[in-house]
Amino acid sequence: MRRRQFLALAGGGIVLAAGAAGGTFAATRTPDRALAPWAATSLYDEPRRRALSFAILAPNPHNRQPWLVDLGTEGEITLYVDTNRLLPETDPFNRQITIGLGCFLELMILAAAEDGYRVDLALFPEGDSAEGLDQRPVARARFIADGSVTPDPLFAQVLNRRSLKDPYDLARPVSPETLASLHAAGSHGLTIGSSAEAEHVARLRDLTGRAMLIEIDTPRTYRESVDLMRLGKAEIEANPDGIDFGGPLFDTLALFGLFTRETAADPNSMVFAQGKDVVLANTSSAMAHVWLVSGTNTRQDQIAAGRDWVRINLAASAAGLGLQPLSQALQEFPEMADCYAEAHQWLAPAGGTVQMLARLGYADAIGPSPRWPLEAKII
Repeated sequence: MRRRQFLALAGGGIVLAAGAAGGTFAATRTPDRALAPWAATSLYDEPRRRALSFAILAPNPHNRQPWLVDLGTEGEITLYVDTNRLLPETDPFNRQITIGLGCFLELMILAAAEDGYRVDLALFPEGDSAEGLDQRPVARARFIADGSVTPDPLFAQVLNRRSLKDPYDLARPVSPETLASLHAAGSHGLTIGSSAEAEHVARLRDLTGRAMLIEIDTPRTYRESVDLMRLGKAEIEANPDGIDFGGPLFDTLALFGLFTRETAADPNSMVFAQGKDVVLANTSSAMAHVWLVSGTNTRQDQIAAGRDWVRINLAASAAGLGLQPLSQALQEFPEMADCYAEAHQWLAPAGGTVQMLARLGYADAIGPSPRWPLEAKII
């Protein structure tokens, strides 16, 4: 963006021109169709589809929603990964994608329990590879009616769960009791760590900020994000995945050609510079951090990490606490090697793999992220 154009926009001239007809433009910028899955869970009576209608709301890297399900066998679900939705630059071994699939499975199982079903889960029944995910099934899940199944209180937060990616309130600390509630949510064998101590928070603010800049300043890894940007309502509704930029401001920027994938990718543009300012404002406002460590790094460990991760996210929602994953320092591309080593030395000094890392704090509530409808994920 030319600075003069940006200042005109910041002054409200373009926004007012675009919304001059009684605010009609602003009022119609919500991508309702892309958000409809969050209100569609009550539409399904068949137990598997009902459970899946909650599972598709799971957090996942870059909102790629990489799940595909086969319902061809009665009473069963076979889960596959959509290999067209991987992140080869920032997640070369598909570790983060696998964690997202674990989040999906946990929400499915929680939803099944609400309806009185136990889920017998077989992970990677035809084998797996440490090098990457492939066409083989990720899991087979058998739904069994079981009156002894106890619903999990965390299920009540599924529709409230968010990844809160705004700056947090620097005047509001995170209490030890709140952190303890996150630890209590884990149930799949990973070590949960957390800290709100000033020295620890400052160190992790610095590390996560540096790691974020490495991802942005490495052209191929940043391009991966840019290519997944959805700019404005029309793009979001056409592809309700990826990194959404919706609402009146972003629709107006896109309308006037001020925010495009080209300007976002141009390191000399104001869009690029301001994008950096935004992400650093987030990392530098962390009021606490939470992380997950597994003893080994098998695919089964990664699924377990996802299952515990979404439970932590649900517990944070129950506590009114904002959570944003900051996994850049855990990524396994070469330019990130120093931050990766530092994160592991600090967060897993006894060894193991740090599977997830997030900042915690308080901020105003935000809306949900776009989702593909369930029907788009059934094969």
